[in-house]
Amino acid sequence: MAPRRNADAPAETGDREAAGLAARRVAQVVVADLLGKGRGLALEDALAQGARTAGLDAADAGLARAIATATFRRLGYLERALGARMAQGLPRNEPRLLALLATGAAQILDLNVPDHAAVDLSVRLAKGDRALQHLAGLVNAVLRRVVRERDAILAEADAPLRHNTPDWLASRWRAAYGEERAAAIAAAHLRGAAIDLTVRATPETSLDIWAERLGAVVLPTGSLRLTDVRAPVAELSGYGEGAWWVQDAAAAIPARLLAPRAGERIADLCAAPGGKTAQLAASGARVTAVDRSAPRLERLRQNLARLGLEAEVRTGDAVDLPETDAFDAVLLDAPCSATGTIRRHPDVAWTKTGADLAKLTALQARLLDRAASLVRPGGRLVYCTCSLEPEEGEAQVAAFLARHAAYERVPVEPGEVGGLPDLIGAEGDLRTLPAHLGGADPAGLGGIDGFFASRLRRRN
Repeated sequence: MAPRRNADAPAETGDREAAGLAARRVAQVVVADLLGKGRGLALEDALAQGARTAGLDAADAGLARAIATATFRRLGYLERALGARMAQGLPRNEPRLLALLATGAAQILDLNVPDHAAVDLSVRLAKGDRALQHLAGLVNAVLRRVVRERDAILAEADAPLRHNTPDWLASRWRAAYGEERAAAIAAAHLRGAAIDLTVRATPETSLDIWAERLGAVVLPTGSLRLTDVRAPVAELSGYGEGAWWVQDAAAAIPARLLAPRAGERIADLCAAPGGKTAQLAASGARVTAVDRSAPRLERLRQNLARLGLEAEVRTGDAVDLPETDAFDAVLLDAPCSATGTIRRHPDVAWTKTGADLAKLTALQARLLDRAASLVRPGGRLVYCTCSLEPEEGEAQVAAFLARHAAYERVPVEPGEVGGLPDLIGAEGDLRTLPAHLGGADPAGLGGIDGFFASRLRRRN
């Protein structure tokens, strides 16, 4: 960790200070809104909207993103540390105060930000907020204490399952995976996520060639992992010519399990932003990509254009897909709680609740039933979610098979997932955990998103 400047040093002045203040205001407002369930947006979308509204340049938008992400990644630790340093404890149901203190403390504890900037600009934010200006002195005192006691606070940051994971998730993961694996999942979330790539295979290229060009590691599952990214992804070799696209290693597996073949007619339901669509189209299949979000589908179209791939793109709800001709195969990446992506999207842990599951599982069941009706006899259906919750994975498929006697499970074989049997559940479904691929090991490959996928076949 780089040394910080003294917290009592004079504040920055001029344009740089104004820019730093604006970035911190965006981070604080976004964190407060998400904690208060005000917008219903994901962190990345809320930050992008906030940066546009505030007119932030790329550097300040990046600073706001770093602060907000660090805050959510260690929110449990931050709440514990802040509450222990306040006479009356941390007030409940005060998302704006919590966001201001937590974003300030995250800068002090987790980011290479001068202490005086973190403290001074947090106080300025308090003074500029009518609801918080009377607490500016408290903000100053608490954050200065965090500066003085940084080493002790960092030393206390242990047991991430107990101290840095919402209780409702910790208890669920203990029940589903046992104490040891649940603890490994929570530890993996603290490490964040690497950038993985799916390479478009051609006779002239291979994974090894692109690994050498990009300084990447070839993962057992067939993806590339960037190990030292010092430039924007769009500036890396191969991006402009569409040689690869960004896609987490776990997210790339379901389309491979579908085993698409040239000329087949395949539906990709809930397709945006399009990584799986690209995989299917690159196989030579005739792909119909369906999603209800027009803006996300526009991003899918842009990605396909860059990659030189084609697909029929439809805007609409997959449940209402007006299709009479059966598909050879259907891929359903269903809306879910996204708890498997917390290492990449740490806000998920703190903005979702157990109550969300009932609505999501009901929607998943409807989508699965519709997807099943679109598959021709003898065709394949792959259902997947980026969730760690069994209700959205194993239990969902078990209920589906009980409803649909015409379908049977086709178990995943170790050779299809890089020879890693740990990625296969008891019933033969894919089940990746963030702690797989060394996610909790500093010397490992850096983990993988939590994903579930089941391969099903419609009997002739």
